[in-house]
Amino acid sequence: MSEQLNSEKIETTNIPVVEKEADELILEPIPEQPQDIKKLAIEERSPEEIDLSDPELYFNRELSHLQFNARVLEQAMDENHPILNRLMFLCIFSSNMDEFFEIRVAGLKNQVEYSREENGPDGMHPKEVLKLISEQAHKLVRRQYKILNDIIFPKLSEENIHFIRRSLWTDKQALWVKNYFKDNVLPVISPIGLDPTHPFPRLANKTFNFVVELEGRDAFGRENGLAIVPAPSSLPRLVKLPDSVCDGGDNLVFLSAIVHAHADQLFPGMTVKGCYQFRLTRNADLEVDSDDIGIDLAGALRTELQSRHFGSSVRLEVAENCPSHVIDSLLKQFDLEEQDLYRIDGPVNLSRMLAVLDFVDRGDLMYSPFSPGLPKKLSNSSNLFESIRQNDYLLMHPFESFTPVIDLISEAAKDPHVVAIRQTLYRTGSRSPIANALVEAARNGKEVTVVIELRARFDEAENLALASRLQEAGAIVVYGVVHHKTHAKMMIIVRKEGSELNRYVHLGTGNYHAGNARLYTDYSFLTCDKVIGDDVHRVFQQLTGMSKELKIKKLLHAPFTLRDRLLDMVNREAKNAKNGDPARIIIKVNSLTEQRLIKALYKASQAGVKIDLIVRGICTLRPGVKGVSSNIRVRSIIGRFLEHTRVYYFYNNRSPEVYLSSADGMERNLNNRVEVAFPIQDGKLSRRVKQELESYLTDNTQSWLLQNDGTYQLSKPRKDQYRSAQRTLLSNLSNSSR
Repeated sequence: MSEQLNSEKIETTNIPVVEKEADELILEPIPEQPQDIKKLAIEERSPEEIDLSDPELYFNRELSHLQFNARVLEQAMDENHPILNRLMFLCIFSSNMDEFFEIRVAGLKNQVEYSREENGPDGMHPKEVLKLISEQAHKLVRRQYKILNDIIFPKLSEENIHFIRRSLWTDKQALWVKNYFKDNVLPVISPIGLDPTHPFPRLANKTFNFVVELEGRDAFGRENGLAIVPAPSSLPRLVKLPDSVCDGGDNLVFLSAIVHAHADQLFPGMTVKGCYQFRLTRNADLEVDSDDIGIDLAGALRTELQSRHFGSSVRLEVAENCPSHVIDSLLKQFDLEEQDLYRIDGPVNLSRMLAVLDFVDRGDLMYSPFSPGLPKKLSNSSNLFESIRQNDYLLMHPFESFTPVIDLISEAAKDPHVVAIRQTLYRTGSRSPIANALVEAARNGKEVTVVIELRARFDEAENLALASRLQEAGAIVVYGVVHHKTHAKMMIIVRKEGSELNRYVHLGTGNYHAGNARLYTDYSFLTCDKVIGDDVHRVFQQLTGMSKELKIKKLLHAPFTLRDRLLDMVNREAKNAKNGDPARIIIKVNSLTEQRLIKALYKASQAGVKIDLIVRGICTLRPGVKGVSSNIRVRSIIGRFLEHTRVYYFYNNRSPEVYLSSADGMERNLNNRVEVAFPIQDGKLSRRVKQELESYLTDNTQSWLLQNDGTYQLSKPRKDQYRSAQRTLLSNLSNSSR
């Protein structure tokens, strides 16, 4: 992996599809794969002899996930990002890797431990995958800290932001730190000497700790040995030195350096031979028993949340200078192997370095703020209901504002004509503007029904708090369907207008979270379409009540119609291509792993369909295989904003069909979750989505092309031909362009 990341960026040519009128589509050829890629055994066969289930046609899911994290890490090397944003990407990489170990690596280890190994479509055994993960993750972590120490810190220092090592403290600084330790650290820290009456403490997941080597005899006659010093979560991991002890600029020290410098004060009379920071990562995946779900999902989750912090050990991060015998003791204590050990040349809790933004007011070293745009008709509207009754609206966040969605539900909460509000919530926050509006609506006597997905990973506690708050306000709260997470993003407002009840609908690709709407790219669709309103109503009927599968006319609905309808549309393009008609598929998702969908795409490619896949993260489809996927091109866009839109585009023989969705192309989304995909029927809006897809297909600055061998290569623009999809959309849609 590191060899790939250190390699020179190759120049790649992105050839767009040029669309003219609806009756003519010009398809330009997809570039050939580089000639030095190793030929696959499957390519020796004729297309008729190829089994589309052959493991050679699939990349491993977990290794593909790790590749995504590698692309995030490379943003810290991209000089197009301001330096503090580059530091942020370094921290985001750490956070991503934490979750990768907590969930994905932990899951593989569980399979091996309990002899429940399952080979995926790629045919790799979990033990083999764990070995490759360890090899690649170690290279990535070494690269991460090399970037931090050799590039980020020096560049920040050039900007007068200094992370001062304790060996460089001046006498004034050392004295200030000593007093800080005495007043703020010593009173709250509890060292634990290890002996038969002081067993190794039970350390929670990802907590920051020190292991200390001691020499000498204490008051009770105990001599030498080890001690553990847990760092309380109340202590900041970064401390800013006052201007009075510095020569200017922003000067920060790490908590680890403060503890190292004064470890002897924690053990009076003993000699501290060494003090080393470490951190343990545990399995953090919740396993709620199906029997408990039948009784009380909320209660079962509350019980499980208490144990999340103490799952089985997965990874040990230790300071690079920690002696081998101390590391061996820790590995034995946590029942881990050498491949689970990561020696760290810097702070072991790197994601906490984001706190630097709390100390440093340097907007000049970050992306400039921008004002999200609004369609003119919405920005000039005094009544959102009237505006939506006249037109459908499509908003693309964060380039366009999320405010209309918040304003719509806030207006509904106060409007005397609104009689009912129904909404799904996956991640939103218990005190968010959306939550506040729902509480107000319930208190104002509206019938408020909210489907909260309690099992949204790492948001379970927040969602439990939200559910309690809504129930106290008088809202009806349900938790969706047993064994099927509710991931659909839907809101329906029922309003009495004259003698009629009209439905106003919001459908989205992202969550009802105002903060995320400034960081993630997502679509919001606002409509008063009667058929769509009826469809959304029926989906809510299935979620909150009990009924047989209801007829849904326009929406595609997982786990019932979405997967099969997508397969039908892919197969239709293949049929059109075989008949000599132009055929085209563009899919933009976060991940693509569902084998039936991948097989259908392979068949479409074999039939001659030109297919572009914009897959931000995991992609197990192998492009560029002769006789199978030579017509498929896969790219990943990584930039300032997290790509989150899900779009399914089918040319449909000059009558394009465009669906936006909450669903990725994964087994869990298409088969085991409640999801919706909604059509963009208005011709102008449909063409707009297509143009925005083309912005991604022509991106040559933040676009990584997936190669036949599983590596990703960053596009390199020719001189003065830079094209960035996110910058284009920001320019076209934000208020800065209007």
